[in-house]
Amino acid sequence: MSEFNIDPTLDLVLERVVDVPRELVWKAWTTPDQILQWFTPAPWKTVDCEIDLRPGGIFRTVMESPEGEQFPGSGCFLEVSENRRLIWTSAMGPGYRPLALPESEGCESFAFTAVISLETVSGGTKYTALVIHGDPATKKKHEEMGFYDGWSAALDQLVSMVKKTTS
Repeated sequence: MSEFNIDPTLDLVLERVVDVPRELVWKAWTTPDQILQWFTPAPWKTVDCEIDLRPGGIFRTVMESPEGEQFPGSGCFLEVSENRRLIWTSAMGPGYRPLALPESEGCESFAFTAVISLETVSGGTKYTALVIHGDPATKKKHEEMGFYDGWSAALDQLVSMVKKTTS
């Protein structure tokens, strides 16, 4: 993460060591069928996912609330470095086309860039999620929506899924 200047007034960071190989964490982040299994913290779920894994390609998910309300989110990959780093933004769609963000209360209503970094360490993978926001108010809104609890729960679900599929 050294090439990123983390600004605590604008950025949220989740960093953990998980006891699964980074290649399997990468696969969980880049395979639509796997995204459906872990991406949204239960009792919410992800019901659709589309990935075109290349810079400029689409990263789209549809989350569903326990009441059945659906929340689509779309973005664009900026960097794809296999088993190392995945960067995507909700500010742009496929082909780097800027998106008009809808007026809503969910995270689809504001732009952010997510940097997922993976590093092999003793005991597994150092997982770092850096989420970059354009202004302090957006960062605060994302944090108050439950960023730390939500992204941590999703990571726990990812690890659980990987362990089930490899045992």
